[in-house]
Amino acid sequence: MLFMKGTTEEPRCGFSKQLVQILNDHNVSYSTFNILTDDEVRQGLKTFSNWPTYPQLYANGELLGGLDIVKELAESGELESQLPKTESLNDRLKKLLNQDKVMVFMKGDPVQPRCGFSKTTVQLLNDAGVKYSTFNILSDEDVRQGLKTYSNWPTYPQIYVNGDLIGGLDILKELQEAGELEETLKGQ
Repeated sequence: MLFMKGTTEEPRCGFSKQLVQILNDHNVSYSTFNILTDDEVRQGLKTFSNWPTYPQLYANGELLGGLDIVKELAESGELESQLPKTESLNDRLKKLLNQDKVMVFMKGDPVQPRCGFSKTTVQLLNDAGVKYSTFNILSDEDVRQGLKTYSNWPTYPQIYVNGDLIGGLDILKELQEAGELEETLKGQ
């Protein structure tokens, strides 16, 4: 988290601008807080950190320092080791796929499906009485596009059991007609 004057698009001081540039040059994923919008946070953070100036960069809740410290870390090659590791999209997808025994990647959620295929999928799963979790692909474009590539399945919804792709609505319907839906969803 970078506490700075202004925003990444419009830094309001040269130090903030330089620190944003260093982080961007190192492809660091970070959030910012514009201290000019909240004087209580601005003054309180100086006391909390015992660091009188801005910008201030924090990683894992700990102050790394201001521009001078970050410059030194970048020049010595130590900056990356001080920052939290970013998770690759494939690692993130694997975690999501295994978040529950049955995972459904759909448009919307079970209460408010955002397409007819997702609505029908939810109805089939509810009728089967199987516990499942969902992920709204409309909330995360990286997951939406990445999962298509990862699974080699171009459409949604996508249903996974124990982290393995079962298929989409058409496959669920085939399994239901064959009397194999509940058995498949239970991972047997």
